[in-house]
Amino acid sequence: MHPQARRIWLAAIGGSIAMKAAQTIRQLGFRKWYERELIHSHAHLVLLVLSAVGLLGSAEVYSGSAPLADQLLTVACATASAAIGLWALRRYVYLLMHAEHIANQAVCPQCDAYAKWLPVDEDARYKRLSVRCKRCECCWDIDL
Repeated sequence: MHPQARRIWLAAIGGSIAMKAAQTIRQLGFRKWYERELIHSHAHLVLLVLSAVGLLGSAEVYSGSAPLADQLLTVACATASAAIGLWALRRYVYLLMHAEHIANQAVCPQCDAYAKWLPVDEDARYKRLSVRCKRCECCWDIDL
């Protein structure tokens, strides 16, 4: 893929993920959105552990004296487990870091209230969510 086309594609995907987060925060509220993001990320962690068990099981079953078909099947299972584990690890880290990135910005700069705000506006171009504090009416932007 051409580098510029790849950048455009990644920006489009990233923008849709950011705007999906903004839409979900608007519908559910920040605390429920944050809780769901942590649950999703930890579900990927469970998948990582299961794939590690599958990889270890494949290593346990592998035998050099087994028929070639059995060896190939064991290697295919180990490869699939490793690929799933790498994907799960990447998703776990991404979802966790994304949730933490937004949570670190959820504090009112004026009164230090955590997650006591309402969404005011979304900026899809810059992937920002404008919010207003419920306590002191202070407005600030959260980068998605």
